[in-house]
Amino acid sequence: MSQFYPVYLNLNQKNCLVVGGGKVAERKIETLMEYEANVKVVSPLVENRIEEWASQGKIELNHAVFCEEDLEGIFIVFIATDHYSINQKIAAMCRERRILVNAVDDPPNCDFYVPAVLRRKSLSIAISTEGKSPLFASRLKQKLSQHVPEAYGDFVDMMGSVRELIKNSTLTMEERKHLLSQLIDSDILELLQQGDKQKAEERIRVCISSWQV
Repeated sequence: MSQFYPVYLNLNQKNCLVVGGGKVAERKIETLMEYEANVKVVSPLVENRIEEWASQGKIELNHAVFCEEDLEGIFIVFIATDHYSINQKIAAMCRERRILVNAVDDPPNCDFYVPAVLRRKSLSIAISTEGKSPLFASRLKQKLSQHVPEAYGDFVDMMGSVRELIKNSTLTMEERKHLLSQLIDSDILELLQQGDKQKAEERIRVCISSWQV
């Protein structure tokens, strides 16, 4: 089996289809909404929360059995049914149309796997076992969360601001690299972990000014 290429997708305003209306589908839908996707759900029966989201206009809900027309204009598909034959049929339709598809707990009918994700603001760490042991990926995420506090996300956001600032500077590419390395190797992250954001920001200002940015 070939290895999978890790990638982060921007699902903002992308049309995403979820086939199924059970608890698994509910979790998928909730995650997709967090990433501001346009979610369409197809299922004869759905959980109460899914009904509520539809009544609130947060998702589009079609109380029906899946048909090929449901794939029109769809960017990505998540299949959340317990029927392998249905998964296989929908996956085949998706591949014919070159639409990425994921069938939950059904690796043969997946073009991609959804990793366990540890998120700290703009910092995210994705863990995948390529569908072999999602539970282990979840456990490993829990362990990593103890070593990656919220301060890491603050640090990444600060470095992003610095990077945007020096993009418009007269520094050469090599100088920019050295400046960013100097910041990363400094005690800024430690200061953030101690809760001293003001001192961390001051450290950044002093470092930047030394490069005459």
